[in-house]
Amino acid sequence: MADAPDMTEVLADAPTNWGKWGDDDEVGALNYLTADEVLRGVRHVRQGKVFTLQRLIGDPKGDPVWPGRAPAERTMILDESSWDSPDAPQFPGGLHYADDKIDAFLQGSTQYDALGHVWYGGQIWNGYDARSTVGGLDRASVEPIARKGVVGRGILLDMARFRGKPYLDKGETFTHEDLVACAEAQGTPIEKRDVLLIRTNFLQLFFEQGQAFYEGFNEPGLVYSPELVRWFQDMEIPNLTTDTIANEVTYDPNNGTALPLHCALMRNLGVTLSEIADLEELAEDCAGDGQYTFLYAAAPLKIHQATGSPVNPLAVK
Repeated sequence: MADAPDMTEVLADAPTNWGKWGDDDEVGALNYLTADEVLRGVRHVRQGKVFTLQRLIGDPKGDPVWPGRAPAERTMILDESSWDSPDAPQFPGGLHYADDKIDAFLQGSTQYDALGHVWYGGQIWNGYDARSTVGGLDRASVEPIARKGVVGRGILLDMARFRGKPYLDKGETFTHEDLVACAEAQGTPIEKRDVLLIRTNFLQLFFEQGQAFYEGFNEPGLVYSPELVRWFQDMEIPNLTTDTIANEVTYDPNNGTALPLHCALMRNLGVTLSEIADLEELAEDCAGDGQYTFLYAAAPLKIHQATGSPVNPLAVK
């Protein structure tokens, strides 16, 4: 929006964690996920149930992506018909095989953002110069996140079920106070250093509406406030995962800016963001047995200088 204030104005007094883990840090709040936090997560494995949270790439019903990005395209390179040609590769013993490839945006599926993915004011996470992104992220790429991995206590916050809806509405917002109330209603309070998984089920509309889903695009999600950012900092939240494409309300109804929490949480606090998670099977199970906490484990692909990476997170109950 042309009349929206500059992000430097909106976040003029926003807290940062720059320098907290040293001048060379590239994983930010994931530093909170120490060995003790891994073990705290392990203690919430009680049933041996495993849930994979990645949405299918190449779904026959379509792949939801950020407007302007194209879904992944899979191309078959070799199959049995390839051996109809005399030029087909020949192997001793008559071996045949299939081969294929995908052409995809690295953030065109369930994925992790690199901390250097979004910025304002000429600086990315930890104060690195935004010019370090030219041609690839020299600093704060997804590679350091992939090398560390993300393992800790996860908690599902089923905002759609909490509000008594099949899915949240376009542009619908909620705050950290709503997250706290949702967790308490579920019987399990949010604890410091929890990995937060928020279900809106908004992408159900994509599968129902197809391309009409993008008309007047404005996802539901968390809405910026100084108090929310301070809560994330005080709670030492390492990772926010949602089932929407961009983790927060697309256009802030209070100031008109696009995705200010990407800037306030990821760029300033180093909170890692993960998006387009499939939380439906997990949510149904949690509602059935009342256990909303679990071991959360994820590792994006190790891709040099990348702004993000596909991922298939695990929730183990």
